[in-house]
Amino acid sequence: MRSKNPELMNKICKYAEQYYLQNGHSPSTSNIANAIGISRATAYRYLLAMDDNGMIEYNGQEIRTAVTKKLSKGTTQMAIVGSVPYGSPEYEEENVEEYVSLPTAIFGKGDFFILRASGDSMIEAGIDDGDLVVIRKQVFADDGDIIVALVDNQNTLKRLYHDNKNKKIILHPENKRLKDIVVDECAIQGVACHVIKAL
Repeated sequence: MRSKNPELMNKICKYAEQYYLQNGHSPSTSNIANAIGISRATAYRYLLAMDDNGMIEYNGQEIRTAVTKKLSKGTTQMAIVGSVPYGSPEYEEENVEEYVSLPTAIFGKGDFFILRASGDSMIEAGIDDGDLVVIRKQVFADDGDIIVALVDNQNTLKRLYHDNKNKKIILHPENKRLKDIVVDECAIQGVACHVIKAL
């Protein structure tokens, strides 16, 4: 096999990485040929040579580079909702702004939704108006958890505490200007586990 042009190998490698990052899968030999300005046969021969010299891994379909090997393939689909519909931890389609994929390596696996925070009641917990709060759907929570709670047919995002002596539930806003909401009971719709925000 004739020696291959190192500059062209680097171009193919960089293109394969960028294509994967944008599309979530490897480019075809046709994609590479069109982008680089070479024939499909030349693209294929270069991929084989690059695999032989350890620059990439190529099995005839998938191209793996040092960068793409580190990418996590696992994602979880989540709905972004402006508010949580009351009565159930399930969200209704009309409340869904859009669906997004988030990496399980960061956010974990499970049944989630994303709530767009509204107001300033949780600012001292680092949750500001408009932030996206990742909520794990569950109907139980521990003291100190930030929860989505249903109270009087209204949803609220607050920190949960139990007053066992008085048999009350305290929904604590993380804003010293606001008062606790004290109730006999509430329905827990999920527990906040991450905040996505612009800096």
